[in-house]
Amino acid sequence: MSSDQVPESTETADYRQSVLAEISRDMVRLYKEQFGRGPTKARTNFAGPDIVIVTLEETFTPAEQRLAEMGEHQRLRDTRLYFQHATEDEFRSIIERILGRKVRAFNSAVDTETDVCVEVFHLVPQAGVEADQDADLA
Repeated sequence: MSSDQVPESTETADYRQSVLAEISRDMVRLYKEQFGRGPTKARTNFAGPDIVIVTLEETFTPAEQRLAEMGEHQRLRDTRLYFQHATEDEFRSIIERILGRKVRAFNSAVDTETDVCVEVFHLVPQAGVEADQDADLA
């Protein structure tokens, strides 16, 4: 921990864990609604102050599992990406409602070999909060 960082209080850590668990639960619910099957594992983490990563495992429907078994990985990725795009507003709204912050970008990916999905939310930086070692390469 650097000298300018303040240790996180137990209360703050508990709140943070509660918020992350709520995001995971809502993502599982959304997957169930949108894909007809929810993941068996879900985990949410912050990757710095302005990025939220949700990892979901075992999300494939029986038909998607069959596509993977048939080696139709690109077709499966394309289908999932299309569904994610069609429901992007619902994904963004979960994060914005729970965190009270706007999502400026949303990325979604799936590894069709292992049935692991990742939803990445880039948040609008909070005013007055310094970015962690951001490098502007422009």
